[in-house]
Amino acid sequence: MAGNRYATVLRGTAAVMLVLTLAACGRGVNSTPGDAPNLRKWVADVRARPAPPLEPLPVMQQFETFEYAAQDLRDPFSDAWRNPEDGSGLRPDPNRPKQPLEQYPLDSLDMVGTIGQGSGLLALVMAPDKVTHRIRPGAYMGQNDGRVVAVHDDRVELVELVPDGAGGWLERPASIALEDQ
Repeated sequence: MAGNRYATVLRGTAAVMLVLTLAACGRGVNSTPGDAPNLRKWVADVRARPAPPLEPLPVMQQFETFEYAAQDLRDPFSDAWRNPEDGSGLRPDPNRPKQPLEQYPLDSLDMVGTIGQGSGLLALVMAPDKVTHRIRPGAYMGQNDGRVVAVHDDRVELVELVPDGAGGWLERPASIALEDQ
């Protein structure tokens, strides 16, 4: 019986809340019955005002026409301007078999020591895969066709071939120094 009474009170409260909500929707919270004519009068006054004048359109500028007359000049995107003798200069050998250390960038290789003496000096170079390779002059390493030209106690000197941006190749010196422990 107590559960039935609770349900009845709950239904009665919900009904009162619903009636109050619907009553509030019918009128604004701060409105009184005389506000609607004032609002209508204000809207009518605003509509009766003349519209502000529009700004004039900006004046269109006249641009000078340009006639392209350089058909007889050199094409800036062709290689015809290069000296044919430059084509026989430096360039990587595409038929040379790649050596194991050419798959790594030069800055990822570490010189960890040397073996031998004098002209028989070999460098010990560790690759990123933690494999140590013996390097002598004439070997290749790095991704820019770097050819080892000298092995010293504290460094390996190389000459890399890099593109010059105009279809040719330049030699660039590089080195790998012995890591300090």
